[in-house]
Amino acid sequence: MGLRISTNLAAINAQRQLGKQQMRSEHALAALSSGSRIVKASDDAAGLTIAENIKGQVRGLKMARMNAYNAQSLIQTSEGGLSEISNVFGRIRELGVQAASDNISNDERAFLDTEAQQLLTEADRIAKTTQFGTKKLLDGSGEKLEFHVGPFGNTDENVISYTINANATKGGALDYSGISLKDKDGARGALGKMDKATVELGKMRADFGAVQSRLETTVSNLDIQYENLSAAHSRIRDADVAYETAELASSSVLQNAAVGVMAQANALPQQALRLLQ
Repeated sequence: MGLRISTNLAAINAQRQLGKQQMRSEHALAALSSGSRIVKASDDAAGLTIAENIKGQVRGLKMARMNAYNAQSLIQTSEGGLSEISNVFGRIRELGVQAASDNISNDERAFLDTEAQQLLTEADRIAKTTQFGTKKLLDGSGEKLEFHVGPFGNTDENVISYTINANATKGGALDYSGISLKDKDGARGALGKMDKATVELGKMRADFGAVQSRLETTVSNLDIQYENLSAAHSRIRDADVAYETAELASSSVLQNAAVGVMAQANALPQQALRLLQ
């Protein structure tokens, strides 16, 4: 190849190589600083699309999981109220058994009845005031609740529906109104009412327990999906620090080499000038 002055092909080639290494270095630095392998869409157009879709799904799963946890809290609040009412019934049974025996007089039964009426009033108050936010849970309002526990649209597969039918008020399904321990017959009648009320209370608690068990399974499934999709997103989108660091080191060495080559290439036209001298 002849000696030329106006066009230095060796320098042009060195400049092109230097530009390529600079781009490698800039990409590695951007990936390391952002933590993302895909710095711009052209790096992996298909991967970017898939990663963005998975990212949206992961964010939806995160909120769906929160909805499921809050639904569990609602059910636990309901069951907690019934648990306290069950404790009240247990005490009423004790008082009823005591009042049904002739080893105490009617005057003493009146004292027992005073405590019983206070407890029954409290049980009714618990039933009427137990709520989650503004939603009444134990007053028999029968509100239908829908818990969105999926990352996608409003379809049956992403929604758990539950109607709260529990009515633990004094005149509701438990029917503990009219209880009196002032005499022996009243005390024995109260025990019969407590038997029926305890059975109905058990049905309510079992209903809450069943839906709570379902929600626990839902949360477990959402946790698994969240973990696996997060791992998939990471594999597609996250930068490999070891690889990017190696790229940065390699491009840095080659940049220095390209600069040295350019210095040598720029000296070539000087040889042509010597011939003119």
